[in-house]
Amino acid sequence: MDIALIIGAFFAATLVCILVKHRGVTEYVSFFASIVACGTSIVIAMTVATAGAYTPFQFFSIDALGAIALLIISTVGCAVVFYSIHYLREETAKQVVGVTRVRQYFILLNLFLAAMSIAVTTASPMLAWISIEATTLSTAFLISFYNKQSAMEAAWKYLIINSVGLLLAFFGTLLYFSFQQSLGEASFVSWDALRGAALHLDPSIAKIAFVFVLIGYGTKVGLFPMHTWLPDAHSNAPAPISALLSGVLLNVALVSVLRFKLITDVAVGHVFSDRLLMFFGLLSICIAVLIIFTQKNYKRLLAYSSIENMGIMALGFGFGGIGAFAAMLHMLYHALVKSALFLSSGTIFLKYHSTKIADVKGAIAALPVTSIIFLTGFFAITGMPPLGIFFTKILVLSSGITTHPIVTIIALLCMAVLFVGFFKQVTAMMFGEKSAEIKNGEINALLIISPLVLILLVVYLSFSMPSFLLTLMHTVANQY
Repeated sequence: MDIALIIGAFFAATLVCILVKHRGVTEYVSFFASIVACGTSIVIAMTVATAGAYTPFQFFSIDALGAIALLIISTVGCAVVFYSIHYLREETAKQVVGVTRVRQYFILLNLFLAAMSIAVTTASPMLAWISIEATTLSTAFLISFYNKQSAMEAAWKYLIINSVGLLLAFFGTLLYFSFQQSLGEASFVSWDALRGAALHLDPSIAKIAFVFVLIGYGTKVGLFPMHTWLPDAHSNAPAPISALLSGVLLNVALVSVLRFKLITDVAVGHVFSDRLLMFFGLLSICIAVLIIFTQKNYKRLLAYSSIENMGIMALGFGFGGIGAFAAMLHMLYHALVKSALFLSSGTIFLKYHSTKIADVKGAIAALPVTSIIFLTGFFAITGMPPLGIFFTKILVLSSGITTHPIVTIIALLCMAVLFVGFFKQVTAMMFGEKSAEIKNGEINALLIISPLVLILLVVYLSFSMPSFLLTLMHTVANQY
């Protein structure tokens, strides 16, 4: 009943938002649903860590990877819903959006969270595909939330590119299903069933299928060169939605890639999928670093940082061993840090009314607490010690230095260069002479809570990881 409680809570909140037009009810029902999901996901994670994977219903099966992903979805989701309430109140006060638009926002937000929860916990590859496609439909309207021309263009770009990508993923999925039919199995096809029968899959078909799946879902992950939708979507969406897109949705798509990787590895061995992940991972890191120097929009800057970090995760899973363990840790840290950065960027936007780096000066004086959170997030995301991403990057690089030294050295150099580029852009925003029109002081103390909690979680988890989380991480790492 646990996963049913999470999905049911989000769907119930959606129904209430549709039927009840009172803004307060819409906001707090959504927040209550996110709290229920967060608490239940912790219980699920502890259960899986103690007793292993289990199947509460025929169409749902929760393993270590799904439990971690669900924990990320619910934790960041809870922070985003709380932040959204107060962020949109500020937008409404400025008459940027109306009450009807706010209600639509929470309807789509709850559907988005429900779809992602289904995608990482379902036992069916087809239901996972349907759920990820559902995230595309719900978020397309959220990206175009402000009805600006640039936002509409970004939404259409996001919708078209991701739909084509998911169509390729669908074709790859059908190729995996082909050998099930040849064995005369007409029953429900699950991830476990595919993996168990993968020895009967023709190696050539397995390779072609994984290429389609990696390119298809890789579009959603934001790997180069399938990333082109990501900067535009992140820069035009409301800040809380950008936090979910970058911190959560990319990981949800990566979960599907990793599940298909296990099936492919049974059929053809792990070398084929490892090399593909390393190739796309390294490309993503290199391209993100080159582009980050020329960025003039701080939300796009964070978007390209997400591409780099997804590349690091792909590299870690490609290296395998300790690299896979580090990649899982990196997934957790990146989700929390990047979400905190995007939420902080939302407060900066409310203060300066611009997403251009050139328009933001002296933020440390204008928004002291938000700026400290943003700077802490910057140091964390770029891998500065002693925060967790420093250790995950070191572990990923150390896992590849003996077997793939050239790839590792290139990745290391790119990470160093990225710090310089990121540092240059962030210091330009934080320091300097601000305009006299910008008054000092936080906009709303409640806007500080969500990013602060996420950053404090990162700091805590950098020094003390709960035993159940470590168990889940090791379980996933052992599979890869």
